[in-house]
Amino acid sequence: MVRPPVLTQTTTRVLDPAELPAALAVLESEPVENAFVTSRVQVAGLDPWRLGGEMWGWYTDGRLRSLCYSGANLVPICATPEAVRAFADRARRAGRRCSSIVGPAGPTGQLWRLLEPSWGPAREVRPHQPLMVTESPSAEVEADPLVRRIGPDEMDVLMPACVAMFTEEVGVSPLAGDGGLLYQARVAELISTGRSFARIEDGKVVFKAEIGAATSRACQIQGVWVAPEHRGRGLSETGMAAVLRLALADVAPVVSLYVNDYNTAARRAYRRVGFRETGAFMSVLF
Repeated sequence: MVRPPVLTQTTTRVLDPAELPAALAVLESEPVENAFVTSRVQVAGLDPWRLGGEMWGWYTDGRLRSLCYSGANLVPICATPEAVRAFADRARRAGRRCSSIVGPAGPTGQLWRLLEPSWGPAREVRPHQPLMVTESPSAEVEADPLVRRIGPDEMDVLMPACVAMFTEEVGVSPLAGDGGLLYQARVAELISTGRSFARIEDGKVVFKAEIGAATSRACQIQGVWVAPEHRGRGLSETGMAAVLRLALADVAPVVSLYVNDYNTAARRAYRRVGFRETGAFMSVLF
């Protein structure tokens, strides 16, 4: 095995695949906040082709301290203010290749302030998205018994709901650009790994959610959606209680999600299910 060079000064560079243990040590120091990137690295390693992007490292006194994933998203990880400045310099030189910047609100906000003069304006900035966490099944809301894992033969039923959710949440259709090939592949991946859940009635999705990222220590729920004609009936609460129960039983001991701060109804529903706010994320959408 080729050992990575020993660095004696502060610097940033693309990580070598041999540095996987050091990168995982940084990622796993904050298992809930870093679940999305950690899950990708655990599967793909640090090879940019397999990972779908580069992993930048910030070193002080020869030790890896902070990371930044640069792919479809730009994600600062355990990033100190000094590291954020270095990552911003590198991103500015490379030019914008990502569709969003997302991560813990503090470092992400600093990163965007440094990049906005050259990368702005953004299509939308969501500066405060509460991070919500729980380790226990809901004690207040009964789980919907009709919410279940989706099978590979049900992708055609699930896909319209996924497209509707994405379009509502992000503001653009996931079918734009490549005709939805990448998005369909992602939906298929979640189904094949048993991380897609829904309640289906008369051949249509009534409620759905996915576990978008999963490690042995934490997982993250995403894509929560209720069909418009069924909203206001509490299905988001009972559905989430069901997904939470399944996630805790089969996936990880800690379940998280993050939500837009202006979505007061969703925040209230998640609190009823048992989630508590422990921090905040931020998203910059292009």
